[in-house]
Amino acid sequence: MADDYKIKAVANKIIERLYNNGDLDKATLAALRGASKLTSPKAQKAWPIIMDYLPHKYLSKNGKPTAGEVAVYATIRFYAIFQQGQDKFVSVKEENSSAGVSFFTALAKLRQDEKVKQALDRRVQVLLATTNIDSVLNSLVHLVEILKSNDNKALEIDFPLLAQDLYKFQWNYHCANEVRLAWGEEYFGHNNDLSEGK
Repeated sequence: MADDYKIKAVANKIIERLYNNGDLDKATLAALRGASKLTSPKAQKAWPIIMDYLPHKYLSKNGKPTAGEVAVYATIRFYAIFQQGQDKFVSVKEENSSAGVSFFTALAKLRQDEKVKQALDRRVQVLLATTNIDSVLNSLVHLVEILKSNDNKALEIDFPLLAQDLYKFQWNYHCANEVRLAWGEEYFGHNNDLSEGK
């Protein structure tokens, strides 16, 4: 558990550095949006930042990205997509993490809109049905784009928590199932909480 928390802290530090108190690192954010994998030539712009913050034990020894590298890279890419075109910080600050919402809670809030509910449910169900990390990351990119395009810019999303989940997801089949169940509970179960509050 300490390892996945460490990944969350690293992702948070990298995201805060990319935001840079409102003076966004636009070149690196653009590179992240344009590179789906850490091994992409476009991703090289982000390597110095990632490798500066990611402890040595999480770095690849053979050129194949580690679970930590995959989780952190994917998460900062999702942040870059969601942050694009916005001046306000869209993630949560470590000292104020209770102010933000998890990614799947944000999707649950969007699910209240009947116009997008059915299509969103299909996307989430595809995501929850797979244990392949590449498929999960691809599905998450689409969900980030949907969330962003549906005027959810006021949300502060706990992207570092997503990094923690993605790291744990890659450990083994059992852990992937735990993460998928937690995501499903946040997405489908949270709507009951929202409905009761009406």
